[in-house]
Amino acid sequence: MRFGSLQLKSNLFLSPLAGYTNLPFRLNVREIGGIDLATTDLVNARSLLEKNRKAFKLIETRPEDSPLAVQLFGSVPEEMRDASQFLESNGVHSIDINMGCPVKKVCRVGGGSAMMNELDKTSRLVRGMVEAVKIPVTAKMRLGWDEENITAPDLVRALEDAGVAAIFIHGRTRQQGFSGTVNLAGIRQVVAAARAIPVIGNGDVTTPEAAKFMIDQTGCAGVSVGRGAFYDPWIFKRTRHLLDTGELMSEPSFEERVRVMCRHLDRMIEVFGEEHGCILFRKVAPWYAKRFGPAKPFSREVVQVSSRSHFEKILESYLRWRKQFVGDDGELLPRYQLSPMLVTFMAPDMETPVERRTAIPVPKGPVEVW
Repeated sequence: MRFGSLQLKSNLFLSPLAGYTNLPFRLNVREIGGIDLATTDLVNARSLLEKNRKAFKLIETRPEDSPLAVQLFGSVPEEMRDASQFLESNGVHSIDINMGCPVKKVCRVGGGSAMMNELDKTSRLVRGMVEAVKIPVTAKMRLGWDEENITAPDLVRALEDAGVAAIFIHGRTRQQGFSGTVNLAGIRQVVAAARAIPVIGNGDVTTPEAAKFMIDQTGCAGVSVGRGAFYDPWIFKRTRHLLDTGELMSEPSFEERVRVMCRHLDRMIEVFGEEHGCILFRKVAPWYAKRFGPAKPFSREVVQVSSRSHFEKILESYLRWRKQFVGDDGELLPRYQLSPMLVTFMAPDMETPVERRTAIPVPKGPVEVW
């Protein structure tokens, strides 16, 4: 996989997810394995130029967090250009332009999905960024604003002419948000529209099988995972194994899930400090608990965690409580075992597969309320 001058070792990518894909989580999934290029939370270009402290925290990185892309949003060409040059000078390997965020506060200033409505204006902005830096510039978009305005195929051709190195396409419209069905036919149309650059599919990839299905059905060059990576941080390693061998790797043990969760908290504290790191971890820990089997007491208590020692007490209490649901081998008794995640896609033939799943929710509201 190549993005312009950037040679990558994997065609699996971590999608930006505001409030989640920070440095601790990126380091966690990198340590597990399966990905190469990871992307930061979306960052306001103007905030970077104004040296905003919060913006700088969003792009914080380490040598082991490499290669790294920063996702920029904004609608002022000069700001996007200057922010790109700033990032390049600070060692960032790639810049991704957010053209897919459906959130109103991003769209109302002309960023995110709003950029898909003005092809000429967006193309000029992108060209200015591409010409200002040597590192690859990519774009993340949706299929269009709504079902009546599917602009992605036309925009892909315009952006390729402007010099983007790759396209990430989420198979929903802005109107859908994260609801409804991912349209693989729409992704396949975007793949067909691109002449030479790779197109990376995104949306509802929650299992290795779903990733392979998306690649097989659309012809996309790779897959980017967002919410599915929080549900299962091992998804990249297991998908890589499936794509390379055709075999499905077993899921991690409960002990391994707990170890990685604790590692995540340690990194949160290291990067953000104990108090703020624990507050941020309140919305992270329940994602891990979704694969623990019975976990109500843990999920109820961990969203109040205030320190590392407090977390250890919560975990110790939960581990004692959980013993009633496991056998002598330490595994969950059959009646408590989890069913596999199922996925719903709108396939290219426009027929919906039989299997369905419940959507993975993303907690709403500012981090501080958790």
